[in-house]
Amino acid sequence: MASEIGPILEALYAGDREGAEALSAETGDLDVFEASALGDTERLGELLREEPERARAWSPDGFTALHYAAFFGTPEAIRALVAAGADLEAPARNLEFAPEARSLHSAVAAGRADNAEALLEAGADPNARQHGGFTPLMAAEQGGDFELAELLIRHGAVAGGGA
Repeated sequence: MASEIGPILEALYAGDREGAEALSAETGDLDVFEASALGDTERLGELLREEPERARAWSPDGFTALHYAAFFGTPEAIRALVAAGADLEAPARNLEFAPEARSLHSAVAAGRADNAEALLEAGADPNARQHGGFTPLMAAEQGGDFELAELLIRHGAVAGGGA
C-alpha cells in the first residue's frame, strides 16, 4: 500500500501522526488526501481553489478526501471539503477495511465526535448503511462510545437504521 498512497498516509494508518507531520514539514507539497488527513486547511484551500473537483476525487486505496478528513483530520477540513462540493454520502471503494463506508462511518470508527458533528451539521445521513447494513449508531454502540451514540441520536439516528 505504501507505493499507492505515500509515506504520509502510511504513517497515519500506522498511528504515527507525529511522523506524518514530520514528513509533511519535509515535503511541504501535500496532495488533497494528505492535506485533508492532516487538517492542513491552508494547503487544502489552495488545492481546492486550483481544482475544485479534487473535493470529489478518489485515493488509490478507495477513499475520498472527506473520508480522510473524517477519520484523521479536523472539522475545519471537513467544512472546507463540503463547501467545495465533497459528496457526504460517497461510499468507500476500499473493500478490505471499509466497504461502502460513508464519511460519517469513518468519523465514528475513529471515535471523532467533533468530526461526526461537522458532518451531521453539513447534512450527513445519520442512518447511512455500509457493507453488512451497519449504521454509524451501530458502530458507536458496538465501540462503547456513548457520547457519539447520543450525538447521532440527536441528529436523527434510530436503532436499526430506520426504514
